[in-house]
Amino acid sequence: MPEPTPRPHKIPQSVLVVIHTPALEVLLLERTDPPGFWQSVTGSKDAEDEPWAETARREVREETGIDAGAGVLRDWAVENVYAIYPRWLHRYPPGVTHNTERVFGLQVPAATPVTLSPREHLRYRWLPWREAADACFSPSNAEAILLLPEFAP
Repeated sequence: MPEPTPRPHKIPQSVLVVIHTPALEVLLLERTDPPGFWQSVTGSKDAEDEPWAETARREVREETGIDAGAGVLRDWAVENVYAIYPRWLHRYPPGVTHNTERVFGLQVPAATPVTLSPREHLRYRWLPWREAADACFSPSNAEAILLLPEFAP
């Protein structure tokens, strides 16, 4: 049996998209690896020159099946730089230890259907924004959710 083709290294520039309803209920996704870690939509650029907003739209579609064009996507112009968790360093080029994350909000109608990517997520839930922030494993994700009332349309 042939060796599997190695995945290309990730670009250390990603988006965090806080998907929410007008009532500020936030969509959280449970990761497959490791289970029990709840988060908003996240994902890396596919190319260095991919615009942030395009990365956000693509990641939302891939992870939730939601068309960002059906809601209100806003670039919050907030960037977080953080150390990459050691368990995921192998996904990045050698020597890369930090990632830059651009934060977006996506307001969608209540009861928007969600279709998870089974490769990435086990379950989803909608929570009031403060509860959602408390449920996140990532400090930058929790902080972004706490900014939601300031940035929601």
